[in-house]
Amino acid sequence: MKIYSEQSLQNFGFWSGARDTVNELTGNELDRIEAELESLYPDGMDETAINDIFWFEKDWIAEMLGYECWEHLEADHAGKSWPEEEEEEEEE
Repeated sequence: MKIYSEQSLQNFGFWSGARDTVNELTGNELDRIEAELESLYPDGMDETAINDIFWFEKDWIAEMLGYECWEHLEADHAGKSWPEEEEEEEEE
């Protein structure tokens, strides 16, 4: 049985590896991802599908937020340059 409920991602009970992913994101980023998922899945998603995206699709999550990949998002959050940005600066 699938039970759908209306709740924001900020109030969602993530589990396992998805919880680690969410802990790296800001509230604003979760809101942006939620808006994107709502447009991609207008009929909604079940809890397992939502959790699996955050557990196994980190690069896709980062891309939704405008990053090249998850490592780029992590570097930005840590205040570090992404390696490709450093290479571009060295070439100039």
